[in-house]
Amino acid sequence: MSLAIIGGGSWGTALAVVLAPRFEKVTLWVHEPDLCARMAASRENDVFLPGVRLPDSVTPFNHLETAAAEASIVLIVTPSHHVRAVASRLAPHLHPGMLFVSAAKGLEQGTLLRVSQVLDEVLSPHFSPRIVVLSGPSFAREVAAGEPAAIAVASTDEDAAAQVQEAFRGPTFRPYRNHDPVGVEIGAALKNVIAIAAGVCHGLGLGSNAKAALITRGLAEITRLAVAMGGNPRTLSGLAGLGDLVLTCTGELSRNRRVGRELAAGKPLADILSGMKMVAEGVQTTSAALELARRFDVDLPITEQMEAILSGRKTPQAALRELMDRSLKGE
Repeated sequence: MSLAIIGGGSWGTALAVVLAPRFEKVTLWVHEPDLCARMAASRENDVFLPGVRLPDSVTPFNHLETAAAEASIVLIVTPSHHVRAVASRLAPHLHPGMLFVSAAKGLEQGTLLRVSQVLDEVLSPHFSPRIVVLSGPSFAREVAAGEPAAIAVASTDEDAAAQVQEAFRGPTFRPYRNHDPVGVEIGAALKNVIAIAAGVCHGLGLGSNAKAALITRGLAEITRLAVAMGGNPRTLSGLAGLGDLVLTCTGELSRNRRVGRELAAGKPLADILSGMKMVAEGVQTTSAALELARRFDVDLPITEQMEAILSGRKTPQAALRELMDRSLKGE
């Protein structure tokens, strides 16, 4: 068995570290040539995951096609807005015997497709791909440090999900099989939007009551959209729903939470993003989620207020007042 990890950010690097013992060969595609060269020489990703040693069995590559050429499993860990371009470059060099795992969290702008749908659309003209989605509460640094983590692997292809579950299991990394990629991917995408709101709450100095209400009502609106799109509501009470939402809304390592915190402090969004090395997926996901909500006639009040804050149309204080002043309804 061999594994190709496409994306050398913090999560791709962490997955290379934790999965290396499970495979005879692991290649890691790193977009930046200079970073790739340093990783090969020093065995450390000094930009996205400094201080963590890359196992000797992991080979960093800058040439995309070479990285995936002989893989049994191709694991996509690029930012969601790069998936189509990267998959299009890879497609001529892939074959139907491969398994494809998406660990990217987000929605494609314009098409509003989930990442697994983007992969299927790009690869289907060449062959019928077997695609599995990986998601769940998992900060990269903690996974790379060997701290226990549980994640979901989801696919409508039961055999493909079972193969990935067995291949990825390890002493500190426990995959749970799931049959609902829609629910898993919507949970993964929208939890980043709610995490921005959690950062806003923190930045405004709000207490535990407000944060608990936000997480609970955030889960409710994520579930509404997922179910309207064909997802299973039970999925959203699991690892890829509630689990990932709690982690991203409360954890200090959350990039999206950091965005919200700095927005509450009055910092312009452009300045916040320019100061971040890694992508905060929730920023782009917010507008895409609202478009999906309109398409499926679903109410997403927290997401709506986050979009108003991100676009500069409302202050965090005004958005909070509007949420609290909404007409009363049953839970």
